[in-house]
Amino acid sequence: MTDPSFPIERMLTRPQFLAAAKALSCARGAVVLQARHRADDEPVVRVGFTATRKIGGAVIRNRAKRRLREAARVLIPAHGRPGFDYVLIARGGAPTRPWPRLLDDVKSALISLAAESEIPPERLSGAPSLKV
Repeated sequence: MTDPSFPIERMLTRPQFLAAAKALSCARGAVVLQARHRADDEPVVRVGFTATRKIGGAVIRNRAKRRLREAARVLIPAHGRPGFDYVLIARGGAPTRPWPRLLDDVKSALISLAAESEIPPERLSGAPSLKV
């Protein structure tokens, strides 16, 4: 895999996650993906990962996040968009889902959100979040 033409950073602060939660989201299989265009003219892509206690104990949550981090490492350079924040949220099957299916879940969510982000902002007015 080649290096992306844009830098990729980790999201670490709560305000970044909260801002992404108000943007577009897409649930696919074992993952929910949130995507927010920052509109700050920086080509940086920021990616965050989270798993709630519904998934399981700390060991299970950490396994799910490790798998999502690896999926993002593989797919964001090819399917991510510069200037976007992405949050990957683990769902129930994330820790045990077969690896090819997990990659398909993340890839289809990225493609779907990329298509939805092409909608002009005036069509999205009145609806702060478009659920896909």
